[in-house]
Amino acid sequence: MDNYISQYKEGYFSPLALMARLTEEVGELAREVNHYHGEKPKKASEKENTIEAELGDIIFVLTCFANSLDIDLSESFHIAINKIETRDKDRWTHKD
Repeated sequence: MDNYISQYKEGYFSPLALMARLTEEVGELAREVNHYHGEKPKKASEKENTIEAELGDIIFVLTCFANSLDIDLSESFHIAINKIETRDKDRWTHKD
């Protein structure tokens, strides 16, 4: 991602702009989930889109957000998984 963004003089957007973009993309994901799994089917006039594409957009913006703040997203994920495995280890019913 950094190689892609680094080829442009503008570089990364500001954290506030990236937060706005992330919020926008999550809204678009919500709309797609509602169309495919909710009670609001798409209108015939609405463009075709997929949950997969919206998840990709979110990953792109989230990666830009982390990189713009010099945050290692892999380490952030590792911290989150460790927290979940520790805090929630007995929260759910294990499969036999």
